[in-house]
Amino acid sequence: MNKKIGFIGAGKMAQAIIEGIVTSNMIPKENIMASAATEKTINKIVQAYGIFTTLHNKDVARFADILILAVKPDLYASVIEEIKKDIKQNAIIVTIAAGISLLDIEQEFGFQIKAVRTMPNTPSLVGEGMSAICSNDYLSEDEIAEVECLFSCFGKTERLQEKFMDAVPSISGSSPAYVYMLIEAMADGGVRQGIPRDKAYRLAAQAVLGAAKMVLETGLHPGELKDDVCTPGGATIEAIVTLEQKQFRGSIMAAMENCTKKVKSLK
Repeated sequence: MNKKIGFIGAGKMAQAIIEGIVTSNMIPKENIMASAATEKTINKIVQAYGIFTTLHNKDVARFADILILAVKPDLYASVIEEIKKDIKQNAIIVTIAAGISLLDIEQEFGFQIKAVRTMPNTPSLVGEGMSAICSNDYLSEDEIAEVECLFSCFGKTERLQEKFMDAVPSISGSSPAYVYMLIEAMADGGVRQGIPRDKAYRLAAQAVLGAAKMVLETGLHPGELKDDVCTPGGATIEAIVTLEQKQFRGSIMAAMENCTKKVKSLK
């Protein structure tokens, strides 16, 4: 891809995306620039990725064909006010923050702008990200495909209608945190039963990885895959009964509901 990619903000999510792009070799390092608020972060980015960096957001705005706004939701208005006179005429503006709508972006710029709303997640750092994407009407199909191609450098993408985007953090954006808790709990259970902790973490994490791969690659319903593990009268069904008694599924769905409520309150 012969486009210049800019990041305003270089926090954990931006670094995960930069890592994925640099590792993929799809974009030359000299075609990537990021801004950050401190010299410490700038130095870290340079040492880790070898891309251009700056302390000035306007430098990135002038540089980028695809400009990724990687700042917290409450900073979007001030950042856009700072850079809106400096962006390239046909720049594509990409958001990665929860709760920021395409209309919000258009209104903050105050003029016709090519805007893409995305919600990636931190497994992008290891090339296994999941990014939901939608755009306004000012992008061509080829331009949307370019953004999808960029995000596919560090995982999978799914194009959604914007009306679903507020729910995405609960199912793929924030959910790695739920899975980490599950892995930690599984490992703790293993340690309780005498398994060394380092081995318990590997056993639990690989089981989660394998189970996810089974869902994605077989196309079978998760319930069917669960049933295949449950031998009648066996140990697995005893574990399943306990999870149901403890409202395992209900707890996850309730957590997702609260996550989405919080996303909507960020607007």
